[in-house]
Amino acid sequence: MQSCFFCRLCVKEWLPAVETNRKTFTVKKGEKLINEGDIVTGIYFVNAGKVKVHKKWGEDKELIIRIANKGAIFGHRGLGDLASSPISATALEESIVCFIEIDFFLTSLKVNSDLLYQLMMFFAEDLQLSENKMRDLAHMPVKGRVAFSLLQLEKSFGTTKDGFLDIVLSRQDLASFSGTTYETVFRIISELTEANVIKVSGKNIGLLNKDKLAYFSKEGDT
Repeated sequence: MQSCFFCRLCVKEWLPAVETNRKTFTVKKGEKLINEGDIVTGIYFVNAGKVKVHKKWGEDKELIIRIANKGAIFGHRGLGDLASSPISATALEESIVCFIEIDFFLTSLKVNSDLLYQLMMFFAEDLQLSENKMRDLAHMPVKGRVAFSLLQLEKSFGTTKDGFLDIVLSRQDLASFSGTTYETVFRIISELTEANVIKVSGKNIGLLNKDKLAYFSKEGDT
């Protein structure tokens, strides 16, 4: 209970109320928790597992905005005067999530000043990351976007003892996270593997030359 963003920042006197009002459940890999356009009814927190937060990008594509893992909040983009959710959320693996109804969440913000402050700081960081992603989609060459995405994934999730990223994404999800197509990601992953910049085992990817990946993310394919 104490691992999530919400419970960690509430005063201890408020935790019994949290226990009464929260709903915890398990979702299967591929199960959608939020559909873009849904009426907003509450906020979610990840207790275990990984959940992708994504938006429609054109008629038949999606853009993964971020990936929420243990302790993280999602669904918060629907706070405010929006009647519907601007994002979707789908489990990348079997996950345990906690749901807090919107009215209790808003009441909790009024009662818990640390929670309110940290949420404000999180919103500011989340907005900056979203703005940077939009800038990168507009200006960064596609190889740079894939390279930057791989570096971001290592920073966020670390590596296994075998040296692979501690998150397994399908090539389609990696494409959606990088803002490109499946075919392009497949080609670039092959090129980076042949150049010994990364290593691949099935869906697992390990970073062998992070300096080269950083170069691509700054300079593009030159």
